[in-house]
Amino acid sequence: MEEVACAIVRCYKKKGKVLIAGNGGSLCDAMHFAEELTAYYRKKRPALPAIALADPGHITAVGNDTNFDKIFERGVEALGQPGDVFVALTTSGNSKNIVLAVEKAKEMGLTTVGFLGKSGGILQGKADLEWIVKGFDTSDRIQEVHMAAIHMIIECVEYALFYKDAQIDVDAKSAQRKIGV
Repeated sequence: MEEVACAIVRCYKKKGKVLIAGNGGSLCDAMHFAEELTAYYRKKRPALPAIALADPGHITAVGNDTNFDKIFERGVEALGQPGDVFVALTTSGNSKNIVLAVEKAKEMGLTTVGFLGKSGGILQGKADLEWIVKGFDTSDRIQEVHMAAIHMIIECVEYALFYKDAQIDVDAKSAQRKIGV
């Protein structure tokens, strides 16, 4: 989680943005992740650019014109830039539309993050950073753990960017946080 927060902070310091995708409940989590960055979390602060790839017009157009597997890949292609961060939320790691989006994001020079569950599925090992929630067989429990991690990441991002006393080395290979967050 710490490395994910640091990757997002580096992205924002370079004027980048965060793109987030998931299916079903994970798409709802993606929207929540984005709104906590664009609105406020714990601190009144400037908005941070984040987009959940959740536009129904885009999803249905791509799904109808090509196929459902391409919906997030096309979103990454349209909106992603080198240096941005793409976050993939999937409880199984087997959603083809998420796998294709991660592959497109990597091809385009985005930092890729996978929030996975169960065994990690076919997405395991494909993202630059990944976090696999093991020990649960049901999507609801995995999503609950993902959401707790999302909140901690956002708190770290806010702290690193907007608190003057933050002592976070976001460029370290394995960042060491010196705060009690």
